[in-house]
Amino acid sequence: MGDYSGSRFDSARRGAGALLSGALSAFIIVAVMLAIMWVVEGVDFFLNGALDHNFGIVGWEPEGLVGIVFAPFLHGGFGHLMANSLPLLVMGFLAGLRDVRKFLWATLIIILVGGLGTWLMSPMVITVGASGLIFGYFGYIMARGLFDHRVLDIVIAIGVGIAYWGILAGLLPNQEGISWQGHLCGLVAGVLAGWVLRRRKHEIPAH
Repeated sequence: MGDYSGSRFDSARRGAGALLSGALSAFIIVAVMLAIMWVVEGVDFFLNGALDHNFGIVGWEPEGLVGIVFAPFLHGGFGHLMANSLPLLVMGFLAGLRDVRKFLWATLIIILVGGLGTWLMSPMVITVGASGLIFGYFGYIMARGLFDHRVLDIVIAIGVGIAYWGILAGLLPNQEGISWQGHLCGLVAGVLAGWVLRRRKHEIPAH
């Protein structure tokens, strides 16, 4: 007879090791993204906000499409960036905790789809900031818990939903200085990413 207890122990140990490795990778990726945002904001401070005007999303303007890629890394001042830093670090880490590869794809989907939606819904308005990405990670985490049916994903989704449900107030329209369009489009893009990247039946379940 085989040593099934030993096999289960080895499997659990490999699973725990993979989870820890993924957690470290996710933290490093999000920390690097955040560091880039702070460096960019420092440069923009000395340029009197020129980067925001030249590389933000400008709705309905063809040249404003370039902002889809750059806008998440730009902010309207250090106060704006400080408000986004902790939620981005937490949401990004939890979104990338289990599968960094899917996290990177989700980030790309959120930036491109959410940014395009913001461009379409915000005529002649400059939009910058990582809040769309934060809402996207929120939507991705919720959708992953719903679509993948893994215990860890469900627990993370419930925890994030309880801790951050208040951010949904950012979806309300007509808030001065707040791009509810960017928040809404980011959230929708995150849910879309969760559906596109959901676990297929032929995938081997994670331990």
